[in-house]
Amino acid sequence: MEVPTLSVKLWPPTQSTGLKLVDRMTKNLVTPSIWSRKYGLLSQKEVEEDAKKIEAAAFDAANQHFAKEPDGDGSSAVQLYAKESSRLMIEVIKRGPVVKADGELSILDKLKEYDGTTFDISGDPRKEIGAGDAEKLLNLLKEPRNKYTKICFSNTSFGWEAALVAEPILSSIKNQLTEVDLSDFVAGRPEEEALEVMNIFSLALEGSVLRYLNLSNNALGEKGIRAFGALLKSQHNLEELYLINDGISEEAAKAVCELVPSTDKLRVLQFHNNMTGDEGAIAISNIVNHSPLLEDFRSTKLDLRDNMFGIDAGLALSKALSAFSDLSEIYLSYLNLGDEGCIALANALKESAPSLEVLDMAGNEITAKAAPALASCIASKQFLAKLNLGENELKDEGAILIAKALEEGHGQLCEVDMNTNLIRRAGARCLATAVVGKPGLTLLNINGNYISDEGIDEVKDIFKNCLNVLGPLDENDPDGDDYDDEGDEQSGHDELELESKLKGLEIKQEE
Repeated sequence: MEVPTLSVKLWPPTQSTGLKLVDRMTKNLVTPSIWSRKYGLLSQKEVEEDAKKIEAAAFDAANQHFAKEPDGDGSSAVQLYAKESSRLMIEVIKRGPVVKADGELSILDKLKEYDGTTFDISGDPRKEIGAGDAEKLLNLLKEPRNKYTKICFSNTSFGWEAALVAEPILSSIKNQLTEVDLSDFVAGRPEEEALEVMNIFSLALEGSVLRYLNLSNNALGEKGIRAFGALLKSQHNLEELYLINDGISEEAAKAVCELVPSTDKLRVLQFHNNMTGDEGAIAISNIVNHSPLLEDFRSTKLDLRDNMFGIDAGLALSKALSAFSDLSEIYLSYLNLGDEGCIALANALKESAPSLEVLDMAGNEITAKAAPALASCIASKQFLAKLNLGENELKDEGAILIAKALEEGHGQLCEVDMNTNLIRRAGARCLATAVVGKPGLTLLNINGNYISDEGIDEVKDIFKNCLNVLGPLDENDPDGDDYDDEGDEQSGHDELELESKLKGLEIKQEE
């Protein structure tokens, strides 16, 4: 079947991309590292504030850049967005921790918006809501003749007593509501209490005519989905349904399909970051098939690992990738792609998935021939957190090109796996130098290669201040097998010459 080619605008990014960037920066900034030992470890509270400011500043800079190239696809704006966020993040790290007075916070500070139509209590910080807090917060909803149509209780933690306070108030206004956001509203509660809270809210809102319902980030599982059963069963006009990061298993996915009575008007279904499995995916596909107006179905993970597809499958997949601009994780290991399949996928991927965080192409018999295309693709993925190219045959030539691609930006990088790639001293040194300064790095794996004893010493010296980040080297073979027709005649001089030539090459990010 011929797959149509879609024109994809890469800018502006989705709201979830910005939120994920903030979350990633927050985790990187609070993680002990070589940087924190020098400048001090930042607190969770100040990091959360800094990360939001960094994202906003990077977005503004990229948006101004994009305004100067309105006819472009936005790829250069995405590059600037990522690089600027990395630059500002390093500035914050070098600034070090800031001591602030920990003032008393009123529960009413949770009120983010209450303009007469929207009632939003998702303001920071997250707080456990008791009965007294619920009375104070929800008092505005009790005003006669109020016109609230949208409510958001996200970033909270409602207990059982607070839910009982909310129940009659929500029941009294449910007929005027069109949008309900109950994402992340039982955080930290024991399962039994959380399920009871969900059930109370579900019964209170049963029969409302909603166009928008968000139940994301609640670790629902099948029990949670069924706790919202009364509410879900009563919805015949949903246009947007969000079940993101809810721990939804195969059984929970089937429950969603069973409980939602009609998806005739559904335009948006976001279901990513779950664990549905094949049967669960089939259940969700039934919802998709019965949603004629669906225009946004987001599943950000493509996982085809351990299937001996071969080169032809790689070529076919490369033609379809343009249709999946929201992909954040791609797992294509052990597919027998070879150089031809890898080059086709790398070229296609360079033009898609601007927010890619995970790229796994291990065990595909990829050689240095595919390295230029692969390096160009990697250079364009500035949000990349994990890169796995292990168990291939990239050698020094390929390893140096990959290292060159990772040098600039890539401030979110956490793991790089280049094990078992016939890499010698020059490639290992370039890889180590390219990634050692990444603030969030947790692992460089170059085990199982042909690195000389001198090369091992050089790599360890590069990582001397953070040896825990360097993976084990116990399977390295300094006397490695010959891997070219010249036998084992490649001297240290030859390695240095190869490194010098390849490091001078420009890794092109755009055609």
